[in-house]
Amino acid sequence: MATVKWVECPRDAWQGFSRFIPTEEKVAFLKNLLEAGFRHLDLTSFVSPRWVPQMADAEEVLKSLPPPEGRTYLAIVANERGLERALKAPNLTHVGYPFSLSETFQRKNTNRSLEESWPLVKAMVEGTRGRLGLVVYLSMAFGNPYDDPWSVEKVLEAVARLRELGVEEIALADTYGVAEAATIREVLQAAVARFGPEGLGAHLHARPQGVLEKVEAVLEAGITWLEGALAGVGGCPFAGDELVGNLPTEVVLPYLERRGLRTGVDLARLPLLAEEAARLKALYA
Repeated sequence: MATVKWVECPRDAWQGFSRFIPTEEKVAFLKNLLEAGFRHLDLTSFVSPRWVPQMADAEEVLKSLPPPEGRTYLAIVANERGLERALKAPNLTHVGYPFSLSETFQRKNTNRSLEESWPLVKAMVEGTRGRLGLVVYLSMAFGNPYDDPWSVEKVLEAVARLRELGVEEIALADTYGVAEAATIREVLQAAVARFGPEGLGAHLHARPQGVLEKVEAVLEAGITWLEGALAGVGGCPFAGDELVGNLPTEVVLPYLERRGLRTGVDLARLPLLAEEAARLKALYA
């Protein structure tokens, strides 16, 4: 049976909550994920607590987890200071950098221009080499609501430039959840045709009724690295549509298994985990 790389993203689910989730609750939830068989977690970020106060306990959370032992523990970083913290953090295996095709969104999200971001990507490649894995999240990969220039070729040019810099893992992201499945399929098929499927993933946001159609578009393009969050919690705080969230894990993983794609996760545990994810949202969002 073929396998799928599923990245569970509690960091993406929690980062916009208005109330701080106690560290022990975060750790308990993450340990439950590990016990259920999740092997790839996007679990925290090293950014200023002024901007994302929810992740102020990043080091403490990581220290409280069992050693990764072949699993992926990823944290988002947005600048040099975040990378410095990540390199000193216990148990961390990967960092992720949010890079956008949109000048407007890059400034909103990281407070720097695209021109200023390329040297940072190069510095991250050099700084993580032999120490941590590096994932670049290429947002606005399926369209641009800010009316900045966008085309499939611009996406491919960005992927090519990232590869030339030495970035081996690139997740194309539909940050606002507005892309049609046909556009997702077109972009990913073009990327696979030029670069092959290895090291390419899809981080999608969607309304509930559009989830499986988008997942199917990814699979049809030949991509088997997908990301989401239990109960569909999270998404982009700039999207302005509360119905848009992460792909709901408890919906997608059983669908993948029915398609003959192994996830390695105990599906029987998903309903309770989704309930816990929804409970945390109800308490702290």
